[in-house]
Amino acid sequence: MQILYNTAVDLLYLRLDDRPQEVINQRVSDDMVLDIGADGRIVGIEILDASRNVNLASLLPLEYAVTSADKRS
Repeated sequence: MQILYNTAVDLLYLRLDDRPQEVINQRVSDDMVLDIGADGRIVGIEILDASRNVNLASLLPLEYAVTSADKRS
């Protein structure tokens, strides 16, 4: 997954599937567009006026941890 934020246009893009593929844009509100892949799955989410619609301070910079479900010793 990729999270991209463009400060110049205040656009937040969440890329959920990194495979190259054609997508169809589906506007779900004035401020949100979904990118739908060929298999009908959501590939990306575009949020316009992101600083007004999302708490960017809690999202950026993104911190995460990777854990393994298989914890054998």
